[in-house]
Amino acid sequence: MRKGQNPAKFVKDVPRPERITVALLNYIPFLSGFYAEALDVLKASLDSMRKDAGLPFDLMIFDNGSCQEARDFLVGEKEAGRIQYLILSEKNMGKGGAWNMALGGAPGEIISYTDSDVLFYPNWLKASVELLETYPNVGMVTARPFRTPEKFLQSSIAWAKENAELKEGDILPYEWFYEFSTTLGFSDDELKKNIRRDDRLPRNVQRAARVSWRKSLAVHRAQIHASKFSTF
Repeated sequence: MRKGQNPAKFVKDVPRPERITVALLNYIPFLSGFYAEALDVLKASLDSMRKDAGLPFDLMIFDNGSCQEARDFLVGEKEAGRIQYLILSEKNMGKGGAWNMALGGAPGEIISYTDSDVLFYPNWLKASVELLETYPNVGMVTARPFRTPEKFLQSSIAWAKENAELKEGDILPYEWFYEFSTTLGFSDDELKKNIRRDDRLPRNVQRAARVSWRKSLAVHRAQIHASKFSTF
């Protein structure tokens, strides 16, 4: 039989989480073949993330069923105080399932998501949060250099022509896109094919709309896609 009351009931002040939670998804099933250097890549990613983010943050890592060596490393980092929240999944839940758990459980007002193979540039987090706060009605920002095929943008372009100011031009220099995309294993020919636009437009033309979004619930729990930031 329990004697007395749980002393935790009388604790009046508890530490608050940081305003920003950086959520990292990790999956290293084994340390051979494609994954031979994955653990070293994870370590390099974490070192660059912590070195000079520009803002304080709590780190949450969701491990999606990795090998024992990777799990042992993460547990050691958690015990050393370098990971604030660590979730070890017994099995791989797929990326979507892992996102649902990690992003749903992250306590920060702002969530910065990243994969485990990202190299971060100094002030990476500060620059992105400044962008998010400059446009307070926006619920999500990314600094990844996207060049989405125009055929997937037709509805957005049509909407922008009717409801916003449509700006057309070289919004994103091809060099930024090229520098990032070569790290994904694409050849030059594949990159040129993937970013081809309407034949009437130069290859490096991108359209963007300056819009005013209605405030939604997402604004209060904004997510920054830190993975693939152009500032890495």
